[in-house]
Amino acid sequence: MFGMIPCEKGPIPGEYQCIERIRLEMSRKTRLIVDGKTYELPLVTGTEGEKAIDISSLRSQSGLITLDVGFANTGSCKSSITYMDGEKGILRYRGIPIEQLAERSTFVETAYLLINGELPTRKQLNNFSVLLNDHSLVHEDMRQFFENFPRGAHPMGILSSMVNALRAFYPEIPEISEEEEINVTVTRLLSKVRTMAAMSYKISRGHKVVYPRHDLTYAANFLNMMFDSPVRPYRIEEEYVDALNVFWILHADHEQNCSTAAVRLVGSARVNLYAAISAGICALWGPLHGGANQAVIEMLMVIEENGGDVTPFIERAKDKKDPFRLMGFGHRVYKTYDPRAKIMKKVCDRLLKKMKISDPLLDIARKLEEVALKDSYFKDHDLYPNVDFYTGIVLRALGIPLNMFTVMFAIGRLPGWISQWKESMDDPAWRLQRPRQIYVGNGKRDYVPIDKRR
Repeated sequence: MFGMIPCEKGPIPGEYQCIERIRLEMSRKTRLIVDGKTYELPLVTGTEGEKAIDISSLRSQSGLITLDVGFANTGSCKSSITYMDGEKGILRYRGIPIEQLAERSTFVETAYLLINGELPTRKQLNNFSVLLNDHSLVHEDMRQFFENFPRGAHPMGILSSMVNALRAFYPEIPEISEEEEINVTVTRLLSKVRTMAAMSYKISRGHKVVYPRHDLTYAANFLNMMFDSPVRPYRIEEEYVDALNVFWILHADHEQNCSTAAVRLVGSARVNLYAAISAGICALWGPLHGGANQAVIEMLMVIEENGGDVTPFIERAKDKKDPFRLMGFGHRVYKTYDPRAKIMKKVCDRLLKKMKISDPLLDIARKLEEVALKDSYFKDHDLYPNVDFYTGIVLRALGIPLNMFTVMFAIGRLPGWISQWKESMDDPAWRLQRPRQIYVGNGKRDYVPIDKRR
């Protein structure tokens, strides 16, 4: 049992008068008592024991709604896709720990798992890979769209627009079933978004577009489309492909984050999958979400420009009066070490050892990590390096240009968005999402003619 007692200031300084008492009694059924009236609300328990109060009937019963700015305490759906525990540092896709998938799986296999609910058999995986290959080419007319964007346009804005445009180039196929239509749309998105990303990079540099090859895997194909050229053929290194596979696996889904919530919200209006994914891309674009890995490299650049010494920046980050923040440290949900960061750190170390590259930004990153992990302030405030810290370093080492970092995130998150959209479409409890609000503006007032206004 616990109570929430809203109070207002009394006539004596320091004294408060309670104006309403609300009590929640937790049992098989939850009772909400407001001003002596009792309302029963269901108590929902998840697979891992997490509990939630189902308030979907609260307004119809009592006229009350709840207020939760940022939705940090509000569940928007029941989902069987991804489980995460921020306090314990747990992340699982369809019940399988992320550590096992990163070590043993490929991105294509993980995408199949997320979208279909189970790991594929060898035959299913081969069929899925063939479908991805068959749909990897982009309609040649779309190339004109790419070429007509301003050269300074951000790749995320271009990608969002082009994904939305895919519906016009690939309308519904009336002679096949709805399930077959969804399967075709899913494979189109997974395959063509990768191709479009590489194509946009090549066109932005004025280079010849490299088309996908049937003999290369998903990740290897992307690297080849990005970096192969007639004058310098790209050498595909196994370690590079493995690093990219792990990067995409770690980003494939992450519960009800900002972009996933956007996909579900837009999808609740029963729009087509392309439009819902386009909304997710726009949400991911923000520096507080998908743009964080880019912000890490930009921060390292600032440190380099100021002499390369990380100590003053560490001290600035610890100063509450200083607006400066270390990008790539801490997480909204994880209150311990981000499990994805542990995996990506190992990938980062292996890759840098293999490449033997000399990069002052990478040296600064390693020093920053070393100092921060030893500093008690960062430990006490749960400010561990997160996945964005290491992925920024890995993408830079692979040669991915800075403005493409968030696009790389979007390619990885596609399976999660698609699986979340599919789940919401099949949900028998589906409703058009329409949040409420508490109005705090002016009360009713009369219109004042323009000549009488002051």
